Amino acid sequence: MTHTFDLQFFNLHTSRVPQPSTLQYCNLMKVAFILLIIFHGLIHILGFAKAFNLTPVTQIVQAISKPMGVAWLVATVLLLLTALYISLQKEYWWVITLIAVVVSQFLIVSYWQDAKAGTFANLIILLVGIVGYSTFHFSQTYEREVRKGLTSLASLSDSLLTEGEIDHLPEAVKKYIRLSGAIGKPKVESFLIEFSGRIRKDEQSEWMPFTSQQYNFIDASTRLFFMNATMKRLPVSGFHAFKNGSAYMDIRLLSLFKVQYQSGKEMDIAETVTFFNDMCCMAPATLIDRRIKWSDDGGRKVKAVFENNGITITAWLYFNETGELINLVSDDRYAVSETGIMKKIRWSTPLKDYRTFWKLQPRRICRCHLQLSKR
Repeated sequence: MTHTFDLQFFNLHTSRVPQPSTLQYCNLMKVAFILLIIFHGLIHILGFAKAFNLTPVTQIVQAISKPMGVAWLVATVLLLLTALYISLQKEYWWVITLIAVVVSQFLIVSYWQDAKAGTFANLIILLVGIVGYSTFHFSQTYEREVRKGLTSLASLSDSLLTEGEIDHLPEAVKKYIRLSGAIGKPKVESFLIEFSGRIRKDEQSEWMPFTSQQYNFIDASTRLFFMNATMKRLPVSGFHAFKNGSAYMDIRLLSLFKVQYQSGKEMDIAETVTFFNDMCCMAPATLIDRRIKWSDDGGRKVKAVFENNGITITAWLYFNETGELINLVSDDRYAVSETGIMKKIRWSTPLKDYRTFWKLQPRRICRCHLQLSKR
């Protein structure tokens, strides 16, 4: 089952439909950058033509030997490959980019009198390549943690969720799990969530378009969240890591410069709330977890106390008459206040518009894609 929901994740405010101008600007800049590389690459072919007397080249006064002419052709090929790799969003595009810049600049320096103007283009390409490398390097921190989590799943045995395993739960929670279709299906040991949307921290801030990927590993109490966003038309990346009660958040501009970093006791508690919230909203089958203590008055409001690695948090779950979870509220979650101080702020996750799906992924990874809606 998947939800379209009005989330207050990270103090999101979505009271107006955001304009797509920032995203359009980023796409336009990408196209312009690719065209710059192509144009810059094609200019290099003049050196090859000059060396082999293919056509009169009046723009270059200095003589070019045939071996150096081949080098100019190599630079052309490398730069065109760079444009292609960026267009196709190849993971290691920055490698060919940096190699192309080095070869190109070597030739420019060798023929400085005629080719020095190309240095400006190389500087632009170099800066983007450095950002590409830093983005890759930063994201690898997340990827390594994900690989560790996926490797740990190999030691877990397959088993199906049964009615007997939900007997101890409040009636409202049992109804919710049955409604999710989890009975008789493999137990959820981990899940992957992909988000896309736009966020801002308050009503005065600009919208930031973003995409994110998140892995949760239940037994290991691990939540790994990586986000790519655009702030003031510049790329911003963020990594939230929660591992068995210990958490940190690292937000970086251009994947190089830290603009926000949070860790410590308050962050550990905050991410414990978030981890439990994910269990409730994204994977109802995990609510059989023995770390959860339930209090039930027989109605559609249930109290849950979740304890993990010395941290205890409390949340209230609200259900409608059909058994759907419609809200989760906790007063234990910390967030950064307007003054920059971490303090407890009510956390609420209203849910609506349930839809049915079931797709079993390898290694018991359940996958869903969510798009943040307006409020």
